[in-house]
Formats: sequence, structure tokens, C-alpha cells
Amino acid sequence: RICDPNRVGVYTNRIAFENPTTRESLLQTGPRLSEAAAQILPDEEVDVVAYGCTAASIVLGNDAVTRYLNAAKPGTPCVTPSSAAFDAFEALGAKRVSLLTPYSPEVTDEMAQYFAAHGPEVVNAACFGLTDDRQMARISEDSIIEAGIAACDPAADALFLSCTALRATTCVQRMEARLGKPVVTSNQAMVWRCLSLAGITDPVQGYGRLFEL
Repeated sequence: RICDPNRVGVYTNRIAFENPTTRESLLQTGPRLSEAAAQILPDEEVDVVAYGCTAASIVLGNDAVTRYLNAAKPGTPCVTPSSAAFDAFEALGAKRVSLLTPYSPEVTDEMAQYFAAHGPEVVNAACFGLTDDRQMARISEDSIIEAGIAACDPAADALFLSCTALRATTCVQRMEARLGKPVVTSNQAMVWRCLSLAGITDPVQGYGRLFEL
């Protein structure tokens, strides 16, 4: 929906993942990344390679994700939802953020700690308390919007909605209208950063302030 198919080729692959979503299961994704990335346009160069799992990027660490991906695509810029979110917060001038995740409190707490150590100050964090990524993908837009509004602290400069399974990007515009501040989501930030690295910086309407910079 965001990428113009006349200008951007998006190629994808998947890796195995076993529920429940815990630190242990997320760590298991790391070694699977190199082979999966190598199968995308084998032996061809790409402008950027992204790993679409926010929680795993936090547990593994973005440096480790980059090493796994560059083993398959040497020298290629790498993006994760969390690294893209940090770039988005900087571009938006957001120094204090509220977090909303679909994860368990334990995984959410680890994310808040990682954000605090590598990105903006975390004012508060809320979660849906789920451990099955299939359930995360089934959360309705209305539920996402209302939970996001409730989770956003007045002291926060922006709201971040974590998880690439969460159908939150199409909710951004409506949430920003109600909150009066920027809203960043995992998929939105990841696509924005990938396009930027591919040299495409044209504004895109309908997906929040980030794409209008």
C-alpha cells in the first residue's frame, strides 16, 4: 500500500517461529536469518534488507541481526522495526515515548529496557498480554486505536505501537488526529526507513506524520 510498485520491488521470505512468544523462542530466530536472506534474489544485490520482527530485534539486538543478514547480503544496509523506530523518533524530534505492545508483560518490559538504553526515554509501557503471534495479528483496528489512545501518556512526545503482526499502520492517521502527536508503528517505521535507504523520500499521504516529513 505504501510502496509504489513502479519504483520499488519488495521481495520477501519467511523463517520458522514457534509460539509462545518468549525470550527463548525469539532468540531461536537469529540463526535462521542468514539462510532466509540468502534465498531472496540469490547472489543479487539489494538496496536494503529488513527483518520484520520487533521483539526478536530487541532480544537479539540490532547489531546481531545485522551480522546475520550481512552474512547473506554483505555490505547491505540492514533495518529492523526497532532500529527504524529509533530513526523515526529522531526525525520527529521525539525524546520521550509511550509504548504499546501486544506481547506479554515480560517481553514488553525487555523492550522498554532496550528502548531506554538505545533510544528515547520510555515514559510508560502497556501491553495486550498475548503470547501467540496469530492472536496478535487478529487484534481489531478499533481495539488498537482505543488501546493506543489509553496508553499514550500526556508527557510523551510520541506513541510507539510495537509488533509487525499488529495491524496498526492503517490506524496511525486516526490516532494522530485524536492525540495531536506523532504515532509510530513497527511496519510504518520499517517501510519508511527502507524507502529512505533506497533513495525514495517522496511524501506519502495517509500513514502519519512520519511519511510527510
